[in-house]
Amino acid sequence: MRSAIGQTRSISLSRPASGSDAEGSRPADPGFAVYVHWPFCLQKCPYCDFNSHVRDEVEQERWAKAYAREIGYFASLTPNRNVTSIFFGGGTPSLMEPATVAAVIEAVNEHWGLDPKAEITLEANPTSVEAGRFAGYREAGVNRLSLGVQALNDPDLKGLGRGHSVAEALGALGLGKRIFPRVSFDLIYARPGQTVGDWEDELRRALALADDHLSLYQLTLERGTPFYAMAKRGSLKVPSDDESADMFEATQEITAAAGLVAYEVSNHARPGYESRHNLTYWRYGEYAGIGPGAHGRLNVREGSGLNGGDGGATAFRQKRSPETWLKFAERRGDGTDESQTLDPDECGAEMLMMGMRLAEGVDAARFREVTGKKIEDFIGQRTLVLLIDDGLIDYTPHRITATQKGRRVLNSVLKVMLGG
Repeated sequence: MRSAIGQTRSISLSRPASGSDAEGSRPADPGFAVYVHWPFCLQKCPYCDFNSHVRDEVEQERWAKAYAREIGYFASLTPNRNVTSIFFGGGTPSLMEPATVAAVIEAVNEHWGLDPKAEITLEANPTSVEAGRFAGYREAGVNRLSLGVQALNDPDLKGLGRGHSVAEALGALGLGKRIFPRVSFDLIYARPGQTVGDWEDELRRALALADDHLSLYQLTLERGTPFYAMAKRGSLKVPSDDESADMFEATQEITAAAGLVAYEVSNHARPGYESRHNLTYWRYGEYAGIGPGAHGRLNVREGSGLNGGDGGATAFRQKRSPETWLKFAERRGDGTDESQTLDPDECGAEMLMMGMRLAEGVDAARFREVTGKKIEDFIGQRTLVLLIDDGLIDYTPHRITATQKGRRVLNSVLKVMLGG
């Protein structure tokens, strides 16, 4: 039988995957998350395609009130929820005043209610000005810091357009560890001029600094960014695809040996210390996106006026321009640019695209609960067998996961799975 991506032997669909769930196990609760987008930065990094903007001045009290109004709007669509995580992303959320952060957390608790063990994360840049706010964020209720270190040598930080030095990063990391119960930091690899050996040395240094979580992202050249234009002109040279693949392999091996296993393609944690907020996304739970350009996936109540008043799965996208979002949030109560009803097949496709990034994969019982279909019927048994034959996925009646080989080419695997 010809395989989906290559040629190997045939394997039965009933073949158990290593580490598969016991029969009758219950799917993990994905939780209910709130993402808050702060769209402002001191400067725009040349590799960044996020919705971030440089402004001379921001009226923080005005923004805090607008966030609270939009939180109230989404809470009216999704009553009786218990928020298990809040994530302040950006942009540069560590440019927010602690009072702004506190007002947002208070609004979430007022309109929905916060789980007593809620994870509340704030992304921060490790400059001295922003690090000085850490104590205020902790007092406001933030209990997890995500620090954008990105590189552990000064020339590469300068090349990435970062506004901090390694010394500042290490100082902010040390301060964060003293103030917050949990601290994670990010690094980017496959940087211009970086070799596999360079990255291995840097990663081992990072692991010596890390506590329980690391986010390790391969540099991607996103269309519309200065890095993309430079690469097209030939003035920016990044590692080859083979070199980048070798860095990915080294990342998996070195982090696993240190006890920070890859629970998702780019995220590594000690067991039990995974990001609860990100797991909500990847397990296809509900999340509200608050702020300019934020996205959300919510099961809205019947009679809400959305989806013909029938309620159900809805995708939201907020207005991208900070000024436009602010105007609508103040006048109307929300800055929604688009809301779209999702049918079960669309939910199934999104669930696979998100869940296959996880080492745990996609839970079959929950997939059927969301879509009304079995995974093998949704994908097609022939396609499933071809992917198993090629060694790209493992499948049992309880769970589908990407193998280590499959995770290296996950976009291609998903394209085959979804008939793209």
